[in-house]
Amino acid sequence: MAFSSSRRTFLTALSGSAALAGAAAGAETIDGIVRHGRFCVIASEAGAKLDSNVETGGGTDETELFQKILDLAVVWGGLHLIVDGAALVRCLAVHSNTTIECPNAACGFFHKGNDNAPLLRNADYSMTERLNKNITLLGGTYNGNCLQQVHDYPASEADYDHKLPEKVFGSVHWNFIFEFFGVEDFTARGVTFRDQPTFTMLMTNFRRVLFEDTKIDLPHRLDFKNQDGLHFWGPGRFLTIRNLQGDSGDDIIALAPDENDHVSDITDVLIDGVQLQEAFQGIRLLSRDKGRLDRVVIKNVTGTYENFGFFIVPWFTHAGGNFGSITFDTIDLRGGPPHAWYMPFVFSAAGSIESLVLRNITHHAPDDDRILFHFGPKFGGELKDDSGREIKMKIDTVLIDGLRVYHPRFGEGRPALINVECDIRRLTVRNAEVITAEDQSAKEMYQNSSFLRVAGDGKIGTLSMNNVDIGAVAELTRVEDGGVIEEQK
Repeated sequence: MAFSSSRRTFLTALSGSAALAGAAAGAETIDGIVRHGRFCVIASEAGAKLDSNVETGGGTDETELFQKILDLAVVWGGLHLIVDGAALVRCLAVHSNTTIECPNAACGFFHKGNDNAPLLRNADYSMTERLNKNITLLGGTYNGNCLQQVHDYPASEADYDHKLPEKVFGSVHWNFIFEFFGVEDFTARGVTFRDQPTFTMLMTNFRRVLFEDTKIDLPHRLDFKNQDGLHFWGPGRFLTIRNLQGDSGDDIIALAPDENDHVSDITDVLIDGVQLQEAFQGIRLLSRDKGRLDRVVIKNVTGTYENFGFFIVPWFTHAGGNFGSITFDTIDLRGGPPHAWYMPFVFSAAGSIESLVLRNITHHAPDDDRILFHFGPKFGGELKDDSGREIKMKIDTVLIDGLRVYHPRFGEGRPALINVECDIRRLTVRNAEVITAEDQSAKEMYQNSSFLRVAGDGKIGTLSMNNVDIGAVAELTRVEDGGVIEEQK
């Protein structure tokens, strides 16, 4: 990529960021690297050819040069690298106090094929300490080149020294775009991810992390290859994701605190602004054992998806999970044709949950009869402990406040909008409106429908409903097949 302006003009144009202020004032050359100010390096001035393309790849392998530049963060005490073009690279390691900035989405990195390693990782891995701090990524595209990478590879054949215990991944290691283990004060703003081989990113052992204005583009979706978006393991605290848009071949976001170790927590999470673009699946919250997921707020989620919108689940057959307070607010998702082995749904919640709040939920003219709310066993099987005994799931409180359903659809085996198949101590529904269609086929479909159904192992201790209009739906509540409502207000 070429710029018609001089380098000094280019620096001045970018100097709105504090780290570049004064960088144009002078420069020195150290070991062939031109340094502006204390920390700033422009890739083209350092000898980078930048002859690749962030969408199609090609060009010169520039891994050695870029790693040499990134290692200067240790020598100088910090680094601000401006990548003013597109580079073909293998795995790069980022140190503390590093900023990588790209002027636009045509600049960035394309992952060279057949590299058994992530495209970008932190330099000092740790599952117990946060050894890397103050890493910032501004703009640009990071292309995982999924068509030329393997899904996974033997851990012994990794092309980088990750120094992780085998229990983290077992005998195989998946191929991610980003891999960050043990980081604090991490920011990614205006970054585009493209063509992830598996997860776009796996991050664990983190504190104070921000993703803002993030795009995930997946033009090459591969069937059932775990092409997730952002995936988090605990321990972790203070995670913020704002304005995420894109596609995924699995979960667009996964918060899975103890998926790896059974004990780690993730707390204090804000996800505000997610736009799904035919995503395979939406947001998964996973606690499999003792690890706690708590103080989580997810709001302003719109767009289109295929299989599920939100899934709260232990998933693995173990102890049933440990969920504290989970809040959803202002949701409007549209389901497309499902592409999975399980029944599609908008919300499903299973496991041990203390408080679940769902506010301002819109379910507008669905194309099929997928379930809106499901509380109970995960789809695909029961939960069992290590001895093989079935785990009975229990939710303490559920509040649904502000629900608008427009022209719902009901099908065989799916006759209700809210389905309860586990123990809920208190369920409150208020300010709900169902606007039913008036054509003859819709009226026939509504004849066996209900707003809320309790069945099987479903039991509600106290059911409270206020200001609920169900339109032409046949029944407000239905109790069958062993279900119980102990008290209704």
